[in-house]
Amino acid sequence: MRSPSSRLAQVFHAAKAEGRSAFVGYLPAGFPTLEESKQHVATLAQYADLIEVGIPFTDPMMDGPTIQHAADVALENGFRVKNTFDVVRAVSEAGGKAVIMSYWNPVLQYGPERFAHELAEAGGLGSIIPDLLPEEAERWSKACYDNDLDPVYLVAPSTTAERLKITTEAGGGFVYAASHMGITGAKEQVSSTAEELVARVREVTDLPVAVGLGVRDGEQAASIAAYADGVIVGSVLIQAVESGTLEELARELAGGVRAQ
Repeated sequence: MRSPSSRLAQVFHAAKAEGRSAFVGYLPAGFPTLEESKQHVATLAQYADLIEVGIPFTDPMMDGPTIQHAADVALENGFRVKNTFDVVRAVSEAGGKAVIMSYWNPVLQYGPERFAHELAEAGGLGSIIPDLLPEEAERWSKACYDNDLDPVYLVAPSTTAERLKITTEAGGGFVYAASHMGITGAKEQVSSTAEELVARVREVTDLPVAVGLGVRDGEQAASIAAYADGVIVGSVLIQAVESGTLEELARELAGGVRAQ
């Protein structure tokens, strides 16, 4: 396991020092266009403690219709993997912190070592790659280690005690706790199993635990912030980009993590 006080982990420790949970927001790079996405992440950086910069992909196995649609639009408008670093840099220049969220294939095709180097140069702190298992991640783990990046792994309510230990020992920065099984997307109610999952994760690691998949408003953010180190919000932020209400929603969510 990497240091629980890495640069990425410090994002969560800083929020905890303020007596609150961290607000983690997801937006896809290149949506709806590259230049507009850079503007949107700069706006989000004023409210979110951490931004997940998504890499649009043609076969997103765990993404719901909102993220799939955004990826399709970005790809149609000419997005390329190399543009990811422009968006990460826009986060950094706005004073924010960023990680990337991607499937493994785009990283592998780009070249893991080259990708990690360019991510670090742009100011990125780590990666979330849902379809890369810890036992298959030796090459990526080394590339991250060489560039002071944290590989973040996901756990779910179905994750066994043995897998929890393996996963948390392999990762760094924080643990991404998926609140429910299935694809992403805002839910009317976040699964009640999330709190139990966070407790299970904390039994095996000192890494911060952030809960994602389903958060749609400040009230839900506040309910998760009461027990998790971070609240991850994705699909509803994309919808806010489309409706022109991104800053309003980001402000509400930032207030939510401070309201518990």
